Amino acid sequence: MSGLGPQRELEEAAALERRRRRELLRRDRIFNARIRTIGGRAGKEGREGAIDKDALDAQVKERKIQEAAEKAEHERFAHDMKKNDKLMCLLEERQKNETKDLNRALVEFQKNFQKPETRREFDLNDPEALKKDRPARVSDDDPRCTISGMQKFMGEDLNYDQRMKFQKEQLREWSLQQQKDWKNALADQKLADDLYDKFRVELDRKIMEEQKKEEESRRAVCTATKNFNRIQAAELDHKNELEKAQKMKDDMDEITCLLRGDFLSENPNQAIGPWGKHNVLVNRWKGMNQEQLMAIREFQKEQALEKLREREQERQRDAEWDRQRLQAARAQLLWERHQQRQNQEQRRGLDVINAVLSQEQKAKNIYLKEEEYSNIPTDEFYAQFNTTTR
Repeated sequence: MSGLGPQRELEEAAALERRRRRELLRRDRIFNARIRTIGGRAGKEGREGAIDKDALDAQVKERKIQEAAEKAEHERFAHDMKKNDKLMCLLEERQKNETKDLNRALVEFQKNFQKPETRREFDLNDPEALKKDRPARVSDDDPRCTISGMQKFMGEDLNYDQRMKFQKEQLREWSLQQQKDWKNALADQKLADDLYDKFRVELDRKIMEEQKKEEESRRAVCTATKNFNRIQAAELDHKNELEKAQKMKDDMDEITCLLRGDFLSENPNQAIGPWGKHNVLVNRWKGMNQEQLMAIREFQKEQALEKLREREQERQRDAEWDRQRLQAARAQLLWERHQQRQNQEQRRGLDVINAVLSQEQKAKNIYLKEEEYSNIPTDEFYAQFNTTTR
């Protein structure tokens, strides 16, 4: 996987960018109605109307070469992926086995050396505590007797020697057991390391065998290819020698025929065909006369004038297109301005109508107030007037 580095990614990005740029150029050529032709792309310099078939064939050939290279690259990448997957599977299997062995050793160690009976607080959780328990008092020297029992006093330790001997023996047994456990652990570790080294050696041997087989197969393919190329080269040399001899013979015959014939005699009559004076044999033609040259020059002048007329027509057509576009833009601008003026006139008319309605409404309100005041009696009118003025 290390072979596919940043350089490879940059190359792939550059190839993708080149393909995208070619596709954009091709799209511009296809969708341009002024230069597109049916069936291919027209030439530019003296080849108007002719289809560029050689360019299309070159593109097809280049595409096939590119596809073959990409296919070879994908096959090589797939081969590397298979090899890496195989190595990854082997390493994962080895890791699983190591984890399984480690868990098994841990369970065995806990089973053998971490039993519940060896814990310091086991006497508090012992299920057989009642069965193992002794009576409250066995004798006067029972160490379980309390002070209030007056069975044992400070300074009295009759079992000191036996207890110290027992403790020393116990410490010695514990030390021997720890040394034995340590030796067993070292032996297990050494055995595991030896097995791992053997597995690595076997794995390396298998990998070397696979590489050796691959190199042998590649060497055999190269040898067969060299032999095939050598045979083809010999056949090609023999064929070239035969062709060279035949060509020399044909050349000598042609030289003899030319020397003995009337082709080098510069006889203009030999170019006249059997069907008349205007039927010219090209292989015997010795050149054109002055009249034919003048006719060709006149025809070339007519072609040049026709080319100029076509360019002038194209220029006029472009100018007509520009004029129509400007007229359309001017018409659009005039229409927008006319629409704005209509909107302004409509707004102005609405303002006038609103003003008239407002004046009518004010007049109507004044008339209603005057009519209301005219219907009020005189005393009430003065009272209302005084209230209003206050």
